[in-house]
Amino acid sequence: MRSFAYLGTIFFLSHAGFGQAPAVFSVADVHASPYAARPNMSGGVLRAGRYVVRQANMVDLVRAAYGVEADDVLGGPSWLEMDRFDVVAKASPATTPETLQRMLQALLADRFHLVVHRETRPMPAFVLSMGKGKPKLKEAAARGDSGCQHEPPQPPQPGFVPPSVISCHGVTMEGLAATLHLMAGTYLPSPVTDATGLQGTWDFKLEFTPRPLFTRAGADGITVFDAVDKQLGLKLEAQKVPTTVIVVESVNEKPTPSPPGVTTSLPPPPPAEFEVAVLKRSAPDAEIGGTGFQPGGRVDLLGFPLTELIRIAYGSQIDPREGIPGAPKWVNSANYDLVAKSSTIANLSPTANRLDDEDFARMVRKLLEDRLKLASHFEDRPETAYTLVADKPKLKKADPANRAGCKVEPAPITPGGARLLQATCRNMTMAQFADRLQSIAPPYCRYAVLDGSGLEGAWDFTLTFIPVPARAGGGGGRNGSGAPASIPAPSVGAPVAAEPTGGMTLFEAVERQLGMKLEMHKRDVPVFVIDHIEEKPVDN
Repeated sequence: MRSFAYLGTIFFLSHAGFGQAPAVFSVADVHASPYAARPNMSGGVLRAGRYVVRQANMVDLVRAAYGVEADDVLGGPSWLEMDRFDVVAKASPATTPETLQRMLQALLADRFHLVVHRETRPMPAFVLSMGKGKPKLKEAAARGDSGCQHEPPQPPQPGFVPPSVISCHGVTMEGLAATLHLMAGTYLPSPVTDATGLQGTWDFKLEFTPRPLFTRAGADGITVFDAVDKQLGLKLEAQKVPTTVIVVESVNEKPTPSPPGVTTSLPPPPPAEFEVAVLKRSAPDAEIGGTGFQPGGRVDLLGFPLTELIRIAYGSQIDPREGIPGAPKWVNSANYDLVAKSSTIANLSPTANRLDDEDFARMVRKLLEDRLKLASHFEDRPETAYTLVADKPKLKKADPANRAGCKVEPAPITPGGARLLQATCRNMTMAQFADRLQSIAPPYCRYAVLDGSGLEGAWDFTLTFIPVPARAGGGGGRNGSGAPASIPAPSVGAPVAAEPTGGMTLFEAVERQLGMKLEMHKRDVPVFVIDHIEEKPVDN
């Protein structure tokens, strides 16, 4: 799934080699990213003359520079999706999105000696077309702003899974295609192309069951495909369509060194705090809500668990379900309302559609330290973690032409089947796979997994497993089976599933599908510890 930040929605191939004038950052620092347990690109933000990208692999950088989807970046060496880089550069605050893309293209050519070309190839996509009858759409009324938005979720009811409701006004069919890809991405991992031929703008509403909740919804569940058919009178189906792609011809794995003293020439980072913030305990019966980031730099989080605020502030390796060492008991059940405003959020450039993760973490961290007097530290403690070992390997030697990496996405929905995740890994060593397990299945692997397989070379394989229930433990098992405590250990002599990919935990899937095992061991790992925290916030 495409979880990285976009720099623009227009496909703008503007490298000097493609006939456009060159544009460059006046100063740029490029270096390998520090280790992250669950790396994902963040940033793509130009703010106050400072452009930042963090934890980006080369596919992310090419995608951002040329405005294409990640799946439309082809070719290149095997490390293209594995190695990660940070970029901090200086540009005029008035730089347009198109010029910013050209600047990033020039940076990649200069520092990585990146050489690419474009061509047209048939690529996987979803096509929106006319259905069998007349479309069930209403011509847009001449009022208000156009666009689509999620309607507020319905109040929870026992045994009922509320649908996701998208309400649209004054939207073209091209706009609908883009909205479907954005708001129903778990069903639609590839772009949606409009082939309806319908002109003009339309008003409509679409209700479908979110894919992660489809199995739980039972007979009331409806996929986005059926919803588009029954509610809009249109057809949405997977096809291959001619697509402009970027082909990587050559690129260096290591960037050329940054100039001496480059960091002193870069604009300073934004303030690490909210200008105005209201933090208070939520009402006892308050539901988690709010509207997240709002125009004008407002943040609105209601009924939000304190443990989640701490996780955002101090790192994803913190697992509130396990309990935070040193935390008073009330921390695990305390919810807070946060309404705040920040110019850092308000002044995002048009090229950024979300706040940089690290900037937001610094703001929340400062808020907790100021208002709740939170004091903390990290220390090494012996904790249960996993080592990947070989049992009876069922692995296929890798095709060296493939790029190394694992793509994780929902497995195809089967009637009455469990909700499964599927990791398709290509050209991966066991050391790389062990290192990626925290990203592939974070609820199972709280701490880094070590490779003890002894297997050399690279492999191709697919792993299909069921996500851990919400109450499952993180880093290590608690029941002696290698599974988290809330997942029952399989009883000795229990019948094996008829299909080796049906409803298995990660531990079972690794053993039965790959012929490997995840063994538990105690080892020292960095643990977040709370030294002091107050329940009542300092007055706003």
